[in-house]
Amino acid sequence: MSPMTAGALQLLALIAALALAYRPLGDHMARVYSSEKHYKPEKWIYKAIGANPNAEMRWPAYLRGVLAFSAVSVLFLYALQRLQGSLPGSLGFVSIDPDQAFNTAASFVANTNWQSYYGEQAMGHVVQTGGLAVQNFVSAAVGMAVAVALVRGFARSRTGELGNFWSDLVRGTVRVLLPISVIGAVVLVACGVIQNFAGIHEVGQFAGRSQQWNGGAVASQEVIKELGTNGGGYFNANSAHPFENPTPFSNLFEIFLILVIPFALTRTFGRMVGNLRQGYAILATMGVIWIAFTALMTWTEFAHHGPALDVAGGAMEGKETRFGIAGSSIFAVATTLTSTGAVNSFHSSYTGFGGGITMLGMQLGEIAPGGVGSGLYGMLIMAIIAVFIAGLMVGRTPEYLGKKIGTREIKLAACYILVTPALVLCFTAAAMALPTPGDSMTNSGAHGFSEILYAYTSGANNNGSAFAGLNADTQWFNSTIGIAMLLGRFLPMVFVLALAGSLAEQKPVPETAGTLRTDKPLYAGLLVGTIVIITGLTYFPALALGPLAEGLAS
Repeated sequence: MSPMTAGALQLLALIAALALAYRPLGDHMARVYSSEKHYKPEKWIYKAIGANPNAEMRWPAYLRGVLAFSAVSVLFLYALQRLQGSLPGSLGFVSIDPDQAFNTAASFVANTNWQSYYGEQAMGHVVQTGGLAVQNFVSAAVGMAVAVALVRGFARSRTGELGNFWSDLVRGTVRVLLPISVIGAVVLVACGVIQNFAGIHEVGQFAGRSQQWNGGAVASQEVIKELGTNGGGYFNANSAHPFENPTPFSNLFEIFLILVIPFALTRTFGRMVGNLRQGYAILATMGVIWIAFTALMTWTEFAHHGPALDVAGGAMEGKETRFGIAGSSIFAVATTLTSTGAVNSFHSSYTGFGGGITMLGMQLGEIAPGGVGSGLYGMLIMAIIAVFIAGLMVGRTPEYLGKKIGTREIKLAACYILVTPALVLCFTAAAMALPTPGDSMTNSGAHGFSEILYAYTSGANNNGSAFAGLNADTQWFNSTIGIAMLLGRFLPMVFVLALAGSLAEQKPVPETAGTLRTDKPLYAGLLVGTIVIITGLTYFPALALGPLAEGLAS
């Protein structure tokens, strides 16, 4: 069997698994966020934090809950890292430096999981399990809560109430993320992923030196790292490390975990707004982009020319032989089209066009299918923009799901799509203009520029993957990428929740013969075109200086 055929079979198996999980998981999440019942463990949590889960919130109150919880999380995780040297289970590691502790705290709370440190050489068991793993759960639950609030904005009318943030946060964690993670961790352990609290021990000699590894609760952290589209690995090699991702089956299972909730949320959306066809239209848009990117990436990496590459069967530099070109390409697209950022290969070693595809996937806004929660609300913002464009073309006031898209709504949507590109391009320009940040580049020319562009693209889009050629553990990059991650996460949420409140206050508009059908293939095609054009106009000049220039020169 040829490697290309094997890759096609892997993709088909992945699509089949996602299709099987789509309906039951999507319906389950719709029931979770629509239920009025509170389980006993959830009541204990509400009592502990002093929250009333039955109190409805308007968008300012909902936003205050998101920001307050996230701010406390940043402070807690920062303090935990700064005190690591005094904590039990630190494995002898010292406390984390202030700039790196800030970067890591911002990263994990913002669901980015950018890592400018070697996980196995910096973080002990307490920080890994009590700090980082906990944020993997709750940061994902925050994204899901904001997405559900926007869906309620479409579903409700003549009220500004969007639900209760604390209830949505707890339910998403307890009823969705935790049960799947328990099952997924068992599967990963069966595949060979380690799960222990062992200390540092010698595993052999290499080049005359003692080689040492520390153990850890890797399987339990690995599963939520992928399921919650987080991405931060226990080890520096991330999902290329055999302790995190030992076999081709575990590799495919981890890709499934990355994609399953973002895709299933489209059915949750359709169920909650009372029109499953609307959910299918969003699903089709996401699916078309994801499959197109996967096919293009696989072709690019297999087709790269050169005698050594022909013998190897493709561009194998930086890729694990146990996964090959196909397994690495599918993983790379899944992790950059979502906000996961986990890697099973080094994107810096991809071909010029291949590296550009990973970067473009993030620059689309990570909406195909996107991060847990953030992918859905990002796609719905794009759906509003597409409806607005269609309304301009026919001279009709745009409507989406029975809600008029007026001046206020389009301004909020426009602010949403402008925030992240502004962060990426401004920080990249500053880093290239100043003398010191350039010293961190391993390469010069187009590839060196791509390293810095990729870093800020990854940070501001809350992805967390790295190009693997940039030394980001400096005060400049730790500070600026940390700021980009926080602003890239929470500023868009401000506009999403304000938009949700505005939509919830409207009176539904009855459908007429002139209403644009947003559940048809024509609209899905318009939505795909809108996404590609907006991204192209925004990022094409920067891409032309980096991956496109490198790809055309090779």
